[in-house]
Amino acid sequence: MRAAAGPVERTRAAAGGRRRPARLGPRPLPLHLAMAGLAWSGWRLASPSSRPGSPNWATGHWATGHWASAGSPELASRAASLAQEAASVPPEALTAALQRESVRRAHRLLDGIETYRRHPYVRDLEAPPPLWRAGTTRLLDYGACPQASDPDGPPLLVVPSLINRGYILDLSQRISLLRWLAARGWRPLLVDWDAPGPVERGFGMTDYVAGRLEQALDATLEATGRAPVLAGYCMGGTLTVALAQRRQRDLAGLVLLAAPWDFHADQPQAAPLGLGSLLTFGPALDVLGELPVDAIQALFAAVDPLGGVRKFLAFAGLDPESDKAEAFVALEDWLNDGVPLAGPVARECLGGWYGANTPPHGQWRIAGQAVEPSALALPSLCLIPARDRIVPPASARALGQVIPGCTLMEPAVGHIGMVTSGRACATVWEPLAEWLAAHR
Repeated sequence: MRAAAGPVERTRAAAGGRRRPARLGPRPLPLHLAMAGLAWSGWRLASPSSRPGSPNWATGHWATGHWASAGSPELASRAASLAQEAASVPPEALTAALQRESVRRAHRLLDGIETYRRHPYVRDLEAPPPLWRAGTTRLLDYGACPQASDPDGPPLLVVPSLINRGYILDLSQRISLLRWLAARGWRPLLVDWDAPGPVERGFGMTDYVAGRLEQALDATLEATGRAPVLAGYCMGGTLTVALAQRRQRDLAGLVLLAAPWDFHADQPQAAPLGLGSLLTFGPALDVLGELPVDAIQALFAAVDPLGGVRKFLAFAGLDPESDKAEAFVALEDWLNDGVPLAGPVARECLGGWYGANTPPHGQWRIAGQAVEPSALALPSLCLIPARDRIVPPASARALGQVIPGCTLMEPAVGHIGMVTSGRACATVWEPLAEWLAAHR
């Protein structure tokens, strides 16, 4: 739901009895600060011959965080151009300039983090009533939210990732895909996983799919009397494929939003990263029974080591009173409000999905049955963000291509931007609503 919300309304929300969350900054903060420090002081590794084109330039270049593009023709061209520009600059002047720029960026980053920590925004959305619950899992009924135009509209069973909280789909008063759909006559029912409790810490994917998700589907059928469209976002989308295979007769359709499937597509580093992460965090899984939030965030940071730093540098330049700044804070609060991942699921994800790439090879099993998207005979839509850096488009595309008759759309947005950005409504929400209307 998108509506205007000015500084006065935001201030009132913050003063209306809701306590501002204790914010430290991007999680894990020490890792982000360390990456920034490495990037901005890496030129020292090449000093005193830090001039582009010198024998030590490659070392300094790697340390400045551009190592992921090493060897690309574009980067080689940029380096050659920079070397030509710097040819007339004395080494001492170049070193001093780099030092000043490093300090400037460090101050700007800290300013951005401090502005975020002090921002008055407080999320003021009440969760809709639960239709069903089991353990820490609830099924939230958005047909009962104030924006709903038809509380008895066709049901849409929505499954988010197990890693991040589901309210990314209901982020704020201005940005809520679920309330937007409810206002258009649908009855979204959101699976709210919450953090694993004592029981859920022992869950594997079979427990979540053949257990909790099937129970949520049964509750939906009982409450609405209608077969719902099943929709899954990110990891939740992958789980819904398994549920859809098991319960096709009880579903009206399937929607997949940025759902990974081929974990090695365009990711040659995925296997060693997954297996290495399993070795690294295995002892913690044994002791804690779950993969901690900061460990999960560190794995995401490995995908784009300076992504968090760039975000806060940009945020430092925003007007803190602007809607854009508020949207940044709302999203960052959600990112930092993650939940641990149950130990057995973490092992399946790191070792099975990322390490062995089990899904596209027919080796991922739920309750002993191989998950085979090719066996689905449901109206299906696969939304693949073309700018996704978390789930590469090739990974999600591989899933849509093996589901018979699946409609594939590739909007020019990112993984999270597909549900929260300024372009989300036009490029994702409206096409989704049109597809749903055609399968009502």
